[in-house]
Amino acid sequence: MEIVKFFQTGGPFMYPILIIFSVGAAIALERFIYLRRAQNLTRKTWMQLVPMLKADDIPRAVKLTESVDTPLASILNYGFCRYGANTRREIIEAAMEEGMMDAMPELEQRTHYLATYANVATLLGLLGTIVGLIQAFTAVASADPAEKADLLSASISVAMNTTAFGLMAAIPLLLIHSYLVTKTARLVANLENAAIKTINLMIRQ
Repeated sequence: MEIVKFFQTGGPFMYPILIIFSVGAAIALERFIYLRRAQNLTRKTWMQLVPMLKADDIPRAVKLTESVDTPLASILNYGFCRYGANTRREIIEAAMEEGMMDAMPELEQRTHYLATYANVATLLGLLGTIVGLIQAFTAVASADPAEKADLLSASISVAMNTTAFGLMAAIPLLLIHSYLVTKTARLVANLENAAIKTINLMIRQ
């Protein structure tokens, strides 16, 4: 009940803050699920690929990467397409770098929105408080002198609820954004390491 009362007394700006937080939470959940799935599939695909690459069975490796939908498979396919008996290492590296560039937008998409939403939630909270204070001082100006102090104190308390709610929405979004950025960077590093190891196994003679 206290939470409901807190929300209701915060004014109209509480609703856009709630909407922004809800959208941000939905994006965070989708990104977390996607990155976790991509990480697990990358690990599984790599464990299957290593024996094939060590056995110089490139056709089987190509067949595997074409049958799975993972960032690693997409990146390696670029290199496999350029691979041939006399293909230089630089050509395969360039191809896999191109694959990494194509995979990066999908890995990073929508994550940056969380930081933006956190800033907007904070600013909306401040705006709501300022509007609330303006309304409070306007109301106090025409109030009975004996009631001005109590009325002003109550109005300011209500106006500050918007700032508090804006920060309550912004802080989790910023923390989640930082976590997802770190998780994405770790996945990208794993993909780069796998690509380099693949090239070393393909052209080790």
